[in-house]
Amino acid sequence: MARAFDRRIVRCEGNQSMELSCFVFPGWEPRIRPGVAKRHWMDEAVEAFPYRCLPLGIANSHGWEILSPCGFEAVWNGGAAAEDVLVSVDHSDRPGMVPVALFGQGLVTIHIEGLMRTSPGWNLYVSGPPNRFKDGAAPLTAIIETDWSPYSFTMNWRLTRPNQRVRFEENEPIAHIFPVQRGLVESVAPTFVAIDDAPELKAAFEHWSHARDAFHHEQRVHPAEKPADRWQKLYYRGQNPDGTCPIADHESKLQPRAFARGDLCGGAVAAMARPMIDPGLRADPVDAASDSPCAKYEWLLDTLEQQRALSPAASGIVRRASLTSDAFLDTYYAPGRPVVIADAIADWPARQMWNPAYLRAKVGDAPIEYQGGRSASGDFERYKDNHKRAMPFDRFLDMIAADPGNDAYLTAYNSASNAAALAPLNGDVGRLDAFLAQSAEEPGGMMWIGPQGTFTALHHDLTNNLLVQVLGRKRVILAAATELPKLYNDTHVFSSVRDVTDPDLDLVAFAKLRGVRFHDITLMPGDALFIPIGWWHQVESLDFSVSITYTNFLWRNDFHKAYPAQP
Repeated sequence: MARAFDRRIVRCEGNQSMELSCFVFPGWEPRIRPGVAKRHWMDEAVEAFPYRCLPLGIANSHGWEILSPCGFEAVWNGGAAAEDVLVSVDHSDRPGMVPVALFGQGLVTIHIEGLMRTSPGWNLYVSGPPNRFKDGAAPLTAIIETDWSPYSFTMNWRLTRPNQRVRFEENEPIAHIFPVQRGLVESVAPTFVAIDDAPELKAAFEHWSHARDAFHHEQRVHPAEKPADRWQKLYYRGQNPDGTCPIADHESKLQPRAFARGDLCGGAVAAMARPMIDPGLRADPVDAASDSPCAKYEWLLDTLEQQRALSPAASGIVRRASLTSDAFLDTYYAPGRPVVIADAIADWPARQMWNPAYLRAKVGDAPIEYQGGRSASGDFERYKDNHKRAMPFDRFLDMIAADPGNDAYLTAYNSASNAAALAPLNGDVGRLDAFLAQSAEEPGGMMWIGPQGTFTALHHDLTNNLLVQVLGRKRVILAAATELPKLYNDTHVFSSVRDVTDPDLDLVAFAKLRGVRFHDITLMPGDALFIPIGWWHQVESLDFSVSITYTNFLWRNDFHKAYPAQP
């Protein structure tokens, strides 16, 4: 039985224009534009052949694109919690509208600035931009009843590959919307039909199939000179195989209208005029490096850190006991990997004997140098000479006992001045022959003595260090040397960020910190922490604390001699 094929065009009641309104509150700046047919990957194809597929181009422009309000990166560690996704924003003057991680499961959420309203009976289809691909992320799709809903909605992307950074550019399309009639799908009565029940359709298909085979054979034997002659254009032109045009409204191009009243959207119109760096147009890392050495260095360091993060065993900081010299060299010192050596000083007299009373009795009123007035300046680490103070050691102990905190601290920087005063303590300090050479300059190492609350701001050193915790506990937060591009190294070995645990830290201004893998270590009395050269760290005393830093390793540690001169 032959079937007739008809077309039903669903329109709004009374053939009125379809309503699609975006209501904006003051301060909202929705970036919405008509969909565009072009795609970078289609442009780059040989002879731009994907554009020959008209359905691709129509889908690309079938609706409106919502653009990202800012550039940002996201990385997911594979966990289920929201905090397992780190979102790093380049810059935004509107911190309340930046992408965030809210829902867990590797999801990144982007707020859509607008309350959408469609005509009665029409929903809004929301998905990712058609035929745009992003390695490591996939858009979620939703259908929203926007003819009545007074609620805003969000666009969500799911990160699909743990520990891979995914980049979104400012003005990159992050969502695609178009109206769909509610209930239409459920009203459809799908059925399978034998092709013989539609002889005209069967004849047309067979005509086209034979003609297509003949066309391809001809192209293999006698290739056309002009690219435009190398493909059939029947569907593109809306023609049947016999050349007839069965419909009058065939579409070879879609041009949705732009939203009117752009003046209500604040700076959105001007912002959308800024060119987007299409992710597909981003230079290959090798090409970028040829133009910008800094870009290559940053890419390489970031890649190395991502690669380390693939293995918890390779990227974590472990505690080891009874380390041999060879094992320490091969596994930690040469690779530049931190390690906590447990009970490294179990046989030292200092481990059992040192406390404030003992230190007072041994050193007495010998004059010592320390760092003072630190609370009055946030830059006490950068300008150590401005904070040099002197007083008898016993008075120093009384002062820090009465007024603990970060104001007064006897530090490694004061070691040369304090060598004579602290010499009576050298006999209590043992040796670490598996790791250290004997040092004539610093036989007792470089000592740190201070109360609970002393703090050393985020920095890195130009030598490999062994930090031995003799008395009290210290909290040490570390980040790998490869994290350098994300740690705001503004001068020498220092960062613009003093304390990464500060609850008031501006993570919009310092957005790259979200992508840094920090290691939080509590050093117990008797522990020794190996801090490789270049590893960033900040240190806080949790109790009255005595620590000793050593740099006199058995192996080369003079790399600082080649450090570039500072301007």
